[in-house]
Amino acid sequence: MSRLRVKKRKINQIQDRSPLLDFLIYLVMGLVLIACVLPFLYIIAMSLSSSTAILNNKVSLWPIGLNSDAYKQIFSYPNFFRAYKNTIIYTFFGSLISLTLMTLFAYPLSKPHLRGQKLVMKLIIFSMFFSGGLIPNFLLISSLGLTGTVYGMIIPFAINQFNLIILINFFKSLPEELEEAARIDGLGYFGIWLRILLPLSTAAIATIGLYTAVFFWNDWFFALIYLDSARYPVMLLLRNIVNGTTMVGEAGGVGEKASVAIAVKSAVIITSTLPIILLYPFLQKYFVKGLLVGAVKG
Repeated sequence: MSRLRVKKRKINQIQDRSPLLDFLIYLVMGLVLIACVLPFLYIIAMSLSSSTAILNNKVSLWPIGLNSDAYKQIFSYPNFFRAYKNTIIYTFFGSLISLTLMTLFAYPLSKPHLRGQKLVMKLIIFSMFFSGGLIPNFLLISSLGLTGTVYGMIIPFAINQFNLIILINFFKSLPEELEEAARIDGLGYFGIWLRILLPLSTAAIATIGLYTAVFFWNDWFFALIYLDSARYPVMLLLRNIVNGTTMVGEAGGVGEKASVAIAVKSAVIITSTLPIILLYPFLQKYFVKGLLVGAVKG
Protein backbone atom coordinates (compact mmCIF):
# COMPACT_ATOMS: atom_id res chain seq x y z
CA MET A 1 0.00 0.00 0.00
CA SER A 2 2.84 2.38 0.79
CA ARG A 3 4.31 1.92 -2.71
CA LEU A 4 0.90 2.63 -4.23
CA ARG A 5 0.61 5.82 -2.24
CA VAL A 6 4.08 6.94 -3.32
CA LYS A 7 3.20 6.32 -6.97
CA LYS A 8 -0.08 8.24 -6.63
CA ARG A 9 1.77 11.10 -4.96
CA LYS A 10 4.30 11.25 -7.82
CA ILE A 11 1.48 11.22 -10.38
CA ASN A 12 -0.25 14.08 -8.57
CA GLN A 13 2.99 16.05 -8.47
CA ILE A 14 3.40 15.61 -12.22
CA GLN A 15 -0.20 16.64 -12.86
CA ASP A 16 0.15 19.68 -10.57
CA ARG A 17 3.26 20.93 -12.36
CA SER A 18 3.16 24.66 -12.77
CA PRO A 19 2.63 26.24 -16.22
CA LEU A 20 5.83 28.25 -15.69
CA LEU A 21 7.87 25.04 -15.52
CA ASP A 22 6.22 23.78 -18.71
CA PHE A 23 7.03 27.06 -20.41
CA LEU A 24 10.69 26.84 -19.37
CA ILE A 25 10.94 23.25 -20.63
CA TYR A 26 9.45 24.17 -24.00
CA LEU A 27 11.68 27.24 -24.17
CA VAL A 28 14.85 25.22 -23.60
CA MET A 29 13.73 22.58 -26.11
CA GLY A 30 12.95 25.31 -28.65
CA LEU A 31 16.38 26.90 -28.21
CA VAL A 32 18.10 23.55 -28.64
CA LEU A 33 16.03 22.88 -31.77
CA ILE A 34 16.97 26.28 -33.21
CA ALA A 35 20.65 25.70 -32.43
CA CYS A 36 20.50 22.42 -34.35
CA VAL A 37 18.38 23.50 -37.31
CA LEU A 38 19.82 26.94 -38.15
CA PRO A 39 23.34 25.75 -39.10
CA PHE A 40 21.80 23.06 -41.29
CA LEU A 41 19.58 25.60 -43.06
CA TYR A 42 22.58 27.87 -43.55
CA ILE A 43 24.58 25.07 -45.18
CA ILE A 44 21.65 24.24 -47.47
CA ALA A 45 21.37 27.90 -48.47
CA MET A 46 25.11 28.09 -49.18
CA SER A 47 25.01 24.98 -51.34
CA LEU A 48 22.14 26.36 -53.47
CA SER A 49 23.30 29.98 -53.79
CA SER A 50 25.17 31.61 -56.63
CA SER A 51 28.88 32.29 -56.38
CA THR A 52 28.25 36.05 -56.52
CA ALA A 53 25.94 35.93 -53.50
CA ILE A 54 28.44 33.83 -51.55
CA LEU A 55 31.29 36.15 -52.49
CA ASN A 56 29.33 39.21 -51.29
CA ASN A 57 28.23 37.50 -48.04
CA LYS A 58 24.54 37.88 -48.88
CA VAL A 59 23.53 34.32 -47.97
CA SER A 60 21.88 33.76 -44.59
CA LEU A 61 19.12 31.15 -44.23
CA TRP A 62 17.66 31.36 -47.73
CA PRO A 63 19.40 30.68 -51.07
CA ILE A 64 20.28 33.78 -53.07
CA GLY A 65 20.42 33.33 -56.83
CA LEU A 66 19.25 29.73 -56.84
CA ASN A 67 22.02 27.60 -58.32
CA SER A 68 22.54 23.84 -58.30
CA ASP A 69 25.98 23.79 -59.95
CA ALA A 70 27.63 22.55 -56.74
CA TYR A 71 25.46 19.42 -56.71
CA LYS A 72 25.97 18.91 -60.44
CA GLN A 73 29.72 19.07 -59.89
CA ILE A 74 29.54 16.43 -57.15
CA PHE A 75 27.23 14.14 -59.11
CA SER A 76 29.43 14.43 -62.18
CA TYR A 77 32.26 12.54 -60.50
CA PRO A 78 32.44 9.12 -62.19
CA ASN A 79 32.73 7.11 -58.96
CA PHE A 80 30.14 9.00 -56.93
CA PHE A 81 27.18 6.61 -57.29
CA ARG A 82 29.42 3.55 -56.97
CA ALA A 83 30.79 4.99 -53.72
CA TYR A 84 27.24 5.57 -52.49
CA LYS A 85 26.38 1.95 -53.28
CA ASN A 86 29.48 0.80 -51.37
CA THR A 87 28.47 2.89 -48.35
CA ILE A 88 24.95 1.46 -48.35
CA ILE A 89 26.39 -2.07 -48.48
CA TYR A 90 28.84 -1.38 -45.63
CA THR A 91 26.17 0.29 -43.51
CA PHE A 92 23.42 -2.29 -44.03
CA PHE A 93 25.42 -5.49 -43.72
CA GLY A 94 27.78 -4.04 -41.12
CA SER A 95 24.89 -3.01 -38.88
CA LEU A 96 23.07 -6.31 -39.42
CA ILE A 97 26.11 -8.44 -38.60
CA SER A 98 27.08 -6.21 -35.69
CA LEU A 99 23.63 -6.33 -34.07
CA THR A 100 23.37 -10.09 -34.56
CA LEU A 101 26.75 -10.81 -33.01
CA MET A 102 26.36 -8.33 -30.14
CA THR A 103 22.92 -9.60 -29.13
CA LEU A 104 24.13 -13.21 -29.28
CA PHE A 105 27.17 -12.25 -27.22
CA ALA A 106 25.28 -10.08 -24.73
CA TYR A 107 22.59 -12.62 -23.89
CA PRO A 108 24.83 -15.25 -22.22
CA LEU A 109 27.02 -12.57 -20.62
CA SER A 110 23.92 -11.15 -18.91
CA LYS A 111 23.74 -14.33 -16.79
CA PRO A 112 25.85 -14.00 -13.60
CA HIS A 113 25.80 -17.79 -13.09
CA LEU A 114 27.61 -18.39 -16.41
CA ARG A 115 31.03 -19.91 -15.74
CA GLY A 116 33.78 -17.45 -16.68
CA GLN A 117 31.35 -14.55 -17.13
CA LYS A 118 33.33 -12.18 -14.90
CA LEU A 119 36.59 -12.97 -16.68
CA VAL A 120 35.06 -12.34 -20.10
CA MET A 121 33.59 -9.03 -18.88
CA LYS A 122 37.00 -7.94 -17.61
CA LEU A 123 38.55 -8.78 -20.99
CA ILE A 124 35.84 -6.76 -22.78
CA ILE A 125 36.40 -3.73 -20.54
CA PHE A 126 40.18 -4.05 -20.92
CA SER A 127 39.95 -4.19 -24.72
CA MET A 128 37.69 -1.10 -24.66
CA PHE A 129 40.50 1.03 -23.21
CA PHE A 130 43.59 -0.70 -24.62
CA SER A 131 44.18 -1.87 -28.17
CA GLY A 132 47.10 -3.05 -30.22
CA GLY A 133 47.27 0.13 -32.27
CA LEU A 134 46.89 0.95 -35.93
CA ILE A 135 49.90 -0.94 -37.32
CA PRO A 136 49.19 -4.27 -35.53
CA ASN A 137 45.55 -4.05 -36.58
CA PHE A 138 46.54 -3.46 -40.18
CA LEU A 139 49.00 -6.37 -40.10
CA LEU A 140 46.32 -8.61 -38.61
CA ILE A 141 43.68 -7.68 -41.18
CA SER A 142 46.24 -7.96 -43.98
CA SER A 143 47.34 -11.42 -42.80
CA LEU A 144 43.69 -12.53 -42.76
CA GLY A 145 43.32 -11.42 -46.39
CA LEU A 146 40.61 -8.84 -45.61
CA THR A 147 42.29 -5.79 -47.15
CA GLY A 148 40.68 -4.65 -50.37
CA THR A 149 37.47 -6.56 -49.60
CA VAL A 150 34.05 -5.72 -48.21
CA TYR A 151 34.79 -7.87 -45.16
CA GLY A 152 37.66 -5.57 -44.21
CA MET A 153 35.11 -2.82 -43.48
CA ILE A 154 32.63 -5.04 -41.63
CA ILE A 155 34.29 -7.87 -39.67
CA PRO A 156 36.88 -5.83 -37.67
CA PHE A 157 34.15 -3.50 -36.36
CA ALA A 158 31.39 -6.05 -35.83
CA ILE A 159 31.46 -5.75 -32.02
CA ASN A 160 31.70 -2.47 -30.17
CA GLN A 161 32.51 -2.92 -26.49
CA PHE A 162 30.53 0.06 -25.27
CA ASN A 163 27.37 -0.94 -27.16
CA LEU A 164 27.85 -4.53 -26.01
CA ILE A 165 27.90 -3.45 -22.35
CA ILE A 166 24.69 -1.47 -22.91
CA LEU A 167 22.97 -4.56 -24.32
CA ILE A 168 24.26 -6.73 -21.47
CA ASN A 169 22.85 -4.37 -18.87
CA PHE A 170 19.55 -4.16 -20.76
CA PHE A 171 19.22 -7.96 -20.86
CA LYS A 172 19.97 -8.06 -17.15
CA SER A 173 17.01 -5.76 -16.48
CA LEU A 174 14.55 -8.18 -18.10
CA PRO A 175 12.72 -10.39 -15.57
CA GLU A 176 13.93 -13.97 -15.18
CA GLU A 177 10.33 -15.17 -14.88
CA LEU A 178 9.85 -14.69 -18.63
CA GLU A 179 12.71 -17.06 -19.46
CA GLU A 180 11.56 -19.57 -16.86
CA ALA A 181 8.06 -19.57 -18.37
CA ALA A 182 9.53 -19.96 -21.86
CA ARG A 183 11.69 -22.90 -20.76
CA ILE A 184 8.63 -24.55 -19.22
CA ASP A 185 6.88 -24.15 -22.58
CA GLY A 186 9.78 -25.97 -24.25
CA LEU A 187 11.85 -23.15 -25.70
CA GLY A 188 15.62 -23.46 -25.74
CA TYR A 189 18.09 -20.65 -25.23
CA PHE A 190 18.12 -19.72 -28.91
CA GLY A 191 14.32 -19.67 -29.01
CA ILE A 192 14.22 -17.48 -25.90
CA TRP A 193 16.71 -15.09 -27.51
CA LEU A 194 14.80 -14.96 -30.79
CA ARG A 195 11.17 -14.98 -29.60
CA ILE A 196 11.32 -13.38 -26.15
CA LEU A 197 14.36 -11.15 -25.69
CA LEU A 198 14.61 -9.54 -29.11
CA PRO A 199 10.98 -8.32 -29.23
CA LEU A 200 11.34 -6.90 -25.70
CA SER A 201 14.64 -5.20 -26.60
CA THR A 202 13.36 -3.18 -29.55
CA ALA A 203 14.27 0.19 -28.05
CA ALA A 204 17.81 -0.84 -27.08
CA ILE A 205 18.46 -2.61 -30.39
CA ALA A 206 17.10 0.35 -32.40
CA THR A 207 19.34 2.76 -30.50
CA ILE A 208 22.44 0.59 -30.83
CA GLY A 209 21.60 -0.06 -34.48
CA LEU A 210 21.41 3.65 -35.17
CA TYR A 211 24.78 4.28 -33.52
CA THR A 212 26.29 1.41 -35.50
CA ALA A 213 24.80 2.61 -38.79
CA VAL A 214 26.11 6.13 -38.19
CA PHE A 215 29.59 4.72 -37.54
CA PHE A 216 29.66 2.70 -40.77
CA TRP A 217 28.17 5.58 -42.75
CA ASN A 218 30.62 8.21 -41.49
CA ASP A 219 33.78 6.09 -41.51
CA TRP A 220 36.39 7.07 -44.06
CA PHE A 221 39.72 6.66 -42.23
CA PHE A 222 39.71 2.87 -42.10
CA ALA A 223 38.45 2.75 -45.69
CA LEU A 224 41.49 4.79 -46.69
CA ILE A 225 43.74 2.24 -45.00
CA TYR A 226 42.08 -1.06 -45.89
CA LEU A 227 40.38 -0.50 -49.26
CA ASP A 228 41.35 0.32 -52.82
CA SER A 229 39.76 3.16 -54.78
CA ALA A 230 37.15 0.92 -56.42
CA ARG A 231 35.63 0.13 -52.99
CA TYR A 232 35.81 3.60 -51.46
CA PRO A 233 32.73 4.68 -49.48
CA VAL A 234 31.03 7.96 -50.22
CA MET A 235 32.55 9.71 -47.21
CA LEU A 236 36.07 9.10 -48.43
CA LEU A 237 35.18 10.19 -51.96
CA LEU A 238 33.55 13.36 -50.64
CA ARG A 239 36.59 14.02 -48.47
CA ASN A 240 38.76 13.88 -51.57
CA ILE A 241 36.35 16.24 -53.31
CA VAL A 242 36.53 18.68 -50.39
CA ASN A 243 40.32 18.56 -50.41
CA GLY A 244 40.33 19.21 -54.14
CA THR A 245 37.94 22.16 -53.89
CA THR A 246 39.95 23.55 -51.00
CA MET A 247 43.07 23.55 -53.12
CA VAL A 248 41.13 25.19 -55.96
CA GLY A 249 39.74 27.82 -53.61
CA GLU A 250 43.14 28.63 -52.14
CA ALA A 251 44.64 28.89 -55.59
CA GLY A 252 41.80 31.14 -56.69
CA GLY A 253 42.18 33.50 -53.74
CA VAL A 254 38.97 35.18 -52.69
CA GLY A 255 37.44 35.25 -56.13
CA GLU A 256 34.83 33.16 -57.86
CA LYS A 257 36.79 29.91 -57.47
CA ALA A 258 36.84 30.34 -53.71
CA SER A 259 33.07 30.91 -53.59
CA VAL A 260 32.49 27.86 -55.79
CA ALA A 261 34.66 25.84 -53.41
CA ILE A 262 32.51 26.97 -50.46
CA ALA A 263 29.33 25.97 -52.31
CA VAL A 264 30.80 22.56 -53.15
CA LYS A 265 31.82 22.00 -49.52
CA SER A 266 28.31 22.85 -48.38
CA ALA A 267 26.80 20.50 -50.97
CA VAL A 268 29.17 17.77 -49.79
CA ILE A 269 27.96 18.22 -46.20
CA ILE A 270 24.31 17.99 -47.25
CA THR A 271 24.90 15.03 -49.55
CA SER A 272 26.76 13.06 -46.89
CA THR A 273 24.54 13.79 -43.87
CA LEU A 274 21.01 13.91 -45.30
CA PRO A 275 20.54 10.14 -45.87
CA ILE A 276 21.54 9.20 -42.32
CA ILE A 277 19.36 11.98 -40.90
CA LEU A 278 16.37 10.50 -42.75
CA LEU A 279 16.80 7.31 -40.73
CA TYR A 280 15.72 8.99 -37.50
CA PRO A 281 11.98 9.33 -38.31
CA PHE A 282 11.80 5.69 -39.37
CA LEU A 283 13.52 4.48 -36.19
CA GLN A 284 11.45 6.72 -33.93
CA LYS A 285 8.46 4.34 -34.05
CA TYR A 286 10.70 1.52 -32.83
CA PHE A 287 11.80 3.67 -29.90
CA VAL A 288 8.16 4.30 -28.97
CA LYS A 289 7.24 0.63 -29.38
CA GLY A 290 10.14 -0.46 -27.20
CA LEU A 291 9.16 2.01 -24.49
CA LEU A 292 5.57 0.74 -24.52
CA VAL A 293 6.77 -2.86 -24.16
CA GLY A 294 8.97 -1.78 -21.27
CA ALA A 295 6.01 -0.05 -19.61
CA VAL A 296 3.90 -3.21 -19.85
CA LYS A 297 6.83 -5.26 -18.57
CA GLY A 298 7.22 -2.99 -15.52
